[in-house]
Amino acid sequence: MIERSVFMNMKEINLLYKEIIEKKFEENLRSSKVSQDYLESSTAKYKGRTIYSLYMPKLFTDEDVAYLKEKSETMYRILVKVMQEYFEKEDYRELFGFDGELKELILKRPPYYCLLPICRLDIFLNEEDRSFKYCEFNADGSSSMNEDRELNIALKLTQAYKDLTEEYEFYSFELFDSWVKTFMDIYNTSPLKVDNPHIAITDFLEKGCSIEEFTEFKKAFERAGYSAEICEIRNFTFDGESLISPTGRKVDAIYRRAVTTDIMHNKAQVQPFLNAVKQNKVCLIGDFCTQIIHNKILFYILHMDRTKQFLTAEEAEYIDSHIPKTVKLNDRYINELNVLSTKDRWIIKPEDSYGAKGVYAGIHFTDGQWASLIDKHKNSDYIIQEFIMPYPSYNIDFKKKHPEFKLYSNLTGMYMYGGKLAGFYSRQSKKEIISTEHDENDVASTIIRKKRV
Repeated sequence: MIERSVFMNMKEINLLYKEIIEKKFEENLRSSKVSQDYLESSTAKYKGRTIYSLYMPKLFTDEDVAYLKEKSETMYRILVKVMQEYFEKEDYRELFGFDGELKELILKRPPYYCLLPICRLDIFLNEEDRSFKYCEFNADGSSSMNEDRELNIALKLTQAYKDLTEEYEFYSFELFDSWVKTFMDIYNTSPLKVDNPHIAITDFLEKGCSIEEFTEFKKAFERAGYSAEICEIRNFTFDGESLISPTGRKVDAIYRRAVTTDIMHNKAQVQPFLNAVKQNKVCLIGDFCTQIIHNKILFYILHMDRTKQFLTAEEAEYIDSHIPKTVKLNDRYINELNVLSTKDRWIIKPEDSYGAKGVYAGIHFTDGQWASLIDKHKNSDYIIQEFIMPYPSYNIDFKKKHPEFKLYSNLTGMYMYGGKLAGFYSRQSKKEIISTEHDENDVASTIIRKKRV
């Protein structure tokens, strides 16, 4: 039995939780049905379906949180430095390769103090020694706050949770009211601010991914005393002075969830929105400059000497330690790195995508299949990146006919609100690529503490 007085690392917590379940396996099986019934009736939905989740939460100690807070806030400061260099230096801008109209939108620097209001930094975390590598950076489209909220409610209905609360305290992250406070703090530094602003939460709503989450954010704005509505980004109108919502309200500030790629692919349909932004008639949080950090080519640029010119020695060392080696998928690097003969070391990705679309890890393909993928995507908009094997930990899926403990790969997302760590989002998969496209399972992210005697 693991000593419960002190946790050495997250692996020990995971094994303790597993032991607690094994002691009362049937009781946990029964309580899992109660927990799942709650989720089925909850707002934890993705494209109209209840999210798929596993039974055990991802548990962090206060020491884990403090460590990841310091590490994530260091990365945030580096990202802001990159954004500032992009604004100030033409030669640096050219490294990113953004086209004319997007570049124009990016260079329209937001009038408020915070260049990167919200982001989620995803990492592969080793739960034994806390070493980690970044997977990707998400900006305005950062999501799944509502999934974590609902999963933490469902967690409290389980037998293992009830047993552990005899000795331990659990704390979840609040991700809605805290974002509203950050949003308004930023908004109030803008010359466009007005008293009692009306806020629009906007996206391409036909995707149907986050309506329930948008509703929770709308409620949070209203709890704080502001009017808010959820708006289809294509249904705004613009009269030259004001951006008007589909309900006829003047919009003062926008919480943008529509990712830049989708906006640019549908720009003909969102001209009222774009014109109001270009003419500074509405406060957009976040503005298009966040695309600088969302684009995956950044991982390549971070390793360049040109970037390290404006970083401190400590920041340059941080990049070397935590950003996977990344290069463009072109003939030069294919040959230099022996990409075809060392496929298990690499993963290829589009420079600008989300949801693991178009992502291929060499370990999943034969030599011939890998060669075909490389030939198909080389010299285009793809990067090749050092493959990081995710850390495995135990979990159990009580929805299976014969549930048993299995090892799942882990991905940890760190939410940053105004540059400060706000919480985590934890995902697990039986596969090495963790996304909705590749067998993603959500789990609650929770802090565990020993009760004081």
